[in-house]
This record gives sequence, structure tokens and C-alpha cells, in this order.
Amino acid sequence: MSSLLEVQGISVTFDGFRAINNLSFEIGLPELRAIIGPNGAGKTTFMDIVTGKTRPDEGTVKWGDLSHSLLSKSEAQIAQIGIGRKFQRPTVFEDQSVWDNLRVALKKPRGPMAAIFDRVTDNDRARIAEIADEIGLTERLEDPASILSHGQKQWLEIGMLLAQDPKLLLVDEPAAGMTTEEREHTTALLKRLAQSHAVVVVEHDMEFVRRLDCRVTVLHEGSVLAEGSLDHVMADERVIEVYLGR
Repeated sequence: MSSLLEVQGISVTFDGFRAINNLSFEIGLPELRAIIGPNGAGKTTFMDIVTGKTRPDEGTVKWGDLSHSLLSKSEAQIAQIGIGRKFQRPTVFEDQSVWDNLRVALKKPRGPMAAIFDRVTDNDRARIAEIADEIGLTERLEDPASILSHGQKQWLEIGMLLAQDPKLLLVDEPAAGMTTEEREHTTALLKRLAQSHAVVVVEHDMEFVRRLDCRVTVLHEGSVLAEGSLDHVMADERVIEVYLGR
């Protein structure tokens, strides 16, 4: 499996605090990966760098078969080439229907003229139906997003990412605030998506990470502390010390 995303030796300092310290990471396509670590470990800053929100002081971020550098690209360009990010709090259009949320998110030409001549095609309708089925919201397409449960809003936002046709999905704490049933649905959804995408899940909930049954990367003080199965990393003395303070 070749690397889709390859991060090498990145570091970034904010006001004298080194948030990321010589961090290297790679993920292939398809692959499911969980990133764990205590607060302040650098998880959010790492995602900020991959999506172009933050520029590292040093290091490289390479993308795709041709190893294009992401560091020269804007956030919009990075999104367009296939990197989607879902933040912890869902950001859906509450007053719009589920169908309209998915329609707005479809990957299409942007700009004033494109907006004027925008028409919903049969292909668009088929894609919306396909995504709704994938995320489990087919029965809720006509409902306003505002009446969805917290978990359903999370799935809708994942659907909106899928509408952009990404290769890599960065998903931040998807299990937070969900019911047991919603968590099971989310686990199944992410594992299914990882059969055809690269999916990185940042999560604090170890039980949810265990259910994902994937390779785990542990961050600490802006560096990779350990990597492997959850059982492997949780047996690592350095990880035990970081999490339990021993």
C-alpha cells in the first residue's frame, strides 16, 4: 500500500511553545487510523497543518502518488484535491433539509456564474441518495437538520464531506455526546468508509477506538510516542506514564 499522505519532520512553535515537535506520520489508501493522546499532545495542530490552516516551521507534507507538497497550497486548494475535515461540533445548515445540506456540499464548480446556472441533475440526485443511504439518513432527507439528533447531525456532516469526494477524511471526536446506538452506527460507518478512503479519527474515548479495531498513533508533546494496535500501544510503558501519570 503506497502512502496517500506523508508527513515528515514537521515542527511548529506558537509564542515559544512547541506544539508539534519533529512529527512524522503516513497513511495509505484505503486505511483507518486512530490518533490518541492527552490534551495538548498536538492532535488539533497536526490536523490544522494537514488542512493548510497552520504552516509548519519546518518539515514536509506530501500528498498522493506524485508526492505533491501541500505546504504551498491554500485551505481551499487542499480541500479540492481530496482532504476533508469534520470538526468535533457539527456544522450543518440547521434551517435547511438534510437533502439541501447534501446538495449544497456536492463537488461542483464554484463562483458567481456557477451559482447562477446551478441546476440539480439526475446524477446529483443519485449521488445524494447514495450518500444518504451510506450515512443512514434516507428516511430523514426532507427533515430540517435542526430536528436531527446529535448523532444524526454528525452523520450528516460526514455525508457533506463525502459529497466533496475526498480521498482522506479527518474526523475529530465523532463519538462525543452520542448514545450507545449512535456510537455503534458511527463505528460501522467509519469502518465502511475506510474500505475505500483513508480515514483518520482523533478520539479520546478508548472504548470507541477499540471498536474501530485499527492501527493507533499516540501523540505526546507534539511527537509520535507509539504506534500499533491499541493493545500494543497501551502496553507501552511510555504511554502508560503519559495517560496514568506514573
